[in-house]
Amino acid sequence: MTQPGAGAALATAVPAVGHPAPDFELVNQFGEPVRLSELRGRNVVLVFFPFAFSGICTGELCEIRDNLALFEDADAVVLGVSVDSKFAQRAYAEKEGYSFDLLADFWPHGAVAERYGVFDPDSGMAKRGTFIIDASGMVRYVVVNPRGQARDFTEYRAALAGLAGN
Repeated sequence: MTQPGAGAALATAVPAVGHPAPDFELVNQFGEPVRLSELRGRNVVLVFFPFAFSGICTGELCEIRDNLALFEDADAVVLGVSVDSKFAQRAYAEKEGYSFDLLADFWPHGAVAERYGVFDPDSGMAKRGTFIIDASGMVRYVVVNPRGQARDFTEYRAALAGLAGN
């Protein structure tokens, strides 16, 4: 007999390093579908953030924007994901000059963040979770920061460097 809620706990577990990344399809800021499995052969940096236009999120994504060559040198595609609509994502990308895709996990609300174990149902937003996925679709790096705490950009550098050895 299973405990009540045990299935829900399993469904919301953060994917572990060395395990396959859950596949998904979301639209980007232009309404174009982006499917994770279609990016096989390239590394992917999946960056969940709470909301477009918020202070810490903007600082984190601007740091990625300003250091995009680091990701490109690692043959990594950057995908930002929040529960905002594609329309908000497009306005945000245009305002901040983001050339990478911002994906709308808008409806069903937060479903992809939930699959990655980073959806906070009490606030209706994604937590600050980053998943670096290698070219074969395996999770190679995970960090989930508490609300209000920015991610350490130097960790990206180390994690991306580690992909070269795989």
